[in-house]
Amino acid sequence: MLGQLQAFQGEQSNAIAEPVKQQPTSSLVVAICDRCHELRYQSRGNSIIHPSMQSIQAIIEESPHKHNHIYHVLDAADFPMSLISNLQHALNLPRLRTQNRRSKSVRYMRGRVAEVSFIITRSDLLAPKKEQVDTMLPYLQEVLRDALGRHGKNVRLGSVRCVSAKRGWWTKTVKEQIYYRGGAGWMVGKVNVGKSALFEAVYPKGRNQEDVNMDRLRHQAKTRPAEQDVTSAEFPAAVNQASDGGWSTVSREVETFQESEIQFDDTAQDPEDEGLFDGGEESSLLPPAQGETAYPVMPLVSALPGTTASPIRIPFGNGKGELIDLPGVHRSALDAHVKSEHRKEMVMKSRVVPEQFALRPGQSLLLGGLIRITSKTDDHILLAYPFVPPAFGPHVTGTHKAIAIQTGTHGIESRGREGDAYTGTITTIATDEAKTRVKCAGSFRLEWDVTKRRAGPVTDRAAGKQKAADLPFIVYSADILIEGVGWVELVCQMRRRSESSTSRNTDALSFMDGSAASHSNDLGLPEVEVYSPEGKFVGVRRPMNAWLLGGPKKAPVHKRRERPRMSISMVKRRQPARVS
Repeated sequence: MLGQLQAFQGEQSNAIAEPVKQQPTSSLVVAICDRCHELRYQSRGNSIIHPSMQSIQAIIEESPHKHNHIYHVLDAADFPMSLISNLQHALNLPRLRTQNRRSKSVRYMRGRVAEVSFIITRSDLLAPKKEQVDTMLPYLQEVLRDALGRHGKNVRLGSVRCVSAKRGWWTKTVKEQIYYRGGAGWMVGKVNVGKSALFEAVYPKGRNQEDVNMDRLRHQAKTRPAEQDVTSAEFPAAVNQASDGGWSTVSREVETFQESEIQFDDTAQDPEDEGLFDGGEESSLLPPAQGETAYPVMPLVSALPGTTASPIRIPFGNGKGELIDLPGVHRSALDAHVKSEHRKEMVMKSRVVPEQFALRPGQSLLLGGLIRITSKTDDHILLAYPFVPPAFGPHVTGTHKAIAIQTGTHGIESRGREGDAYTGTITTIATDEAKTRVKCAGSFRLEWDVTKRRAGPVTDRAAGKQKAADLPFIVYSADILIEGVGWVELVCQMRRRSESSTSRNTDALSFMDGSAASHSNDLGLPEVEVYSPEGKFVGVRRPMNAWLLGGPKKAPVHKRRERPRMSISMVKRRQPARVS
């Protein structure tokens, strides 16, 4: 040991004359398989067989920790279609805490604690600024409450977080909670919701050496024999150099000293979690626990659904806990109906500023030739704002032509061309087999009142100061969800009929004022039909009004073009002649 420290001191003295290139403390080469190599460098690979909820339950039950926390990861692109509504029942977890003030905050089952938090990933797709997303949290809680069913009406949803691993929104807060909570943190969710990217953003890196007991190190240095001891001035410098946040100019000999000689304070470790990293050979579902390093290798992030093939356990905090990335549960098979060259373009990677489309009677909106939205109203115009990836290029056309593009053949309304193949120029990303499986996914009503949000300055306090209920028109809206892809915001303005037919409709965001929005069954509401492969992969939710938050960027006032004005000579020529 003395020889290693002397060699270390020699390298430090030579480093003044000749700088040494810094190397990471973990210089081990990680071998990857052919599948991971193709995913990382060639963006191709085969998806795994997605595990069932029974398999996820069996994996979590083998946890060696007493304290477990389930992070239910949801996708903001199609929220809340990525929700596992029966998560508590499927994983045999305690029910969510209710709003009763006497409800218990911690519940034990079979001697263990299992809490659930909801994390909405890729929240940067909802609005351009973090402050705007934060203001949408009450809306997201209400949508999640509706998705949980009748049991979600009285549930506390204070554990909902909107996180963006790409921009770092709320990742630091979640990271601190994971570290100080300790125990086992399980990333549970469907495929392609961003679990691996979130794992890398919230994993507490470089914290396995924060609990170094320097008093114990100094005591051991003083009590060693003289021939193996070092001076008190050299020892702290060696320790500080060896524990420099995972980066050092030290060779493998100093790394050996760092791993074998530095002692950590184990008083902060939970006695129930002792034996965390032993007995891995007996576990059949959980992989063996790996050694703890300051900056471990993170899970591979890929757009392919089902990239994570098995649980990935990475410990942190000197045995304080570990974060576990689980394989994704089956989410959607919509990619099976898309051509292979367009499948990797189905994931929305950045915020979309959609174009406004007007659907007149007899017209339909096509999304990539795969999804068709047809208006059923004969006397109203619908406005559509598709928040979808560029591969789903929106296109508005006649309904008879939209049917021909989606199915590949002309229908009855094509005036003598019934049964003929479509030979137009509109491209489609659907496969030939998907064109023969198009069915109606259902009829959806625009039943939420957004007049107050859409009226603009008419209801503004600084302008008209009118109430939305006193306006002669009413605006209805709804969001049509496409599983794993995005959503389409639909808006329709109608004439306010009578007080009896409209009094049941409340504003879509009226729950923020304390009153719940009621769903009206009035037959006069605008309605649309959605057609998709096999009649699946489509849902509906209350409108988010994302167009008002993240529409086209407005130019600054000093850059706006002034309106054209007439010259003084033109104004004089237009004035009537004076009569003397």
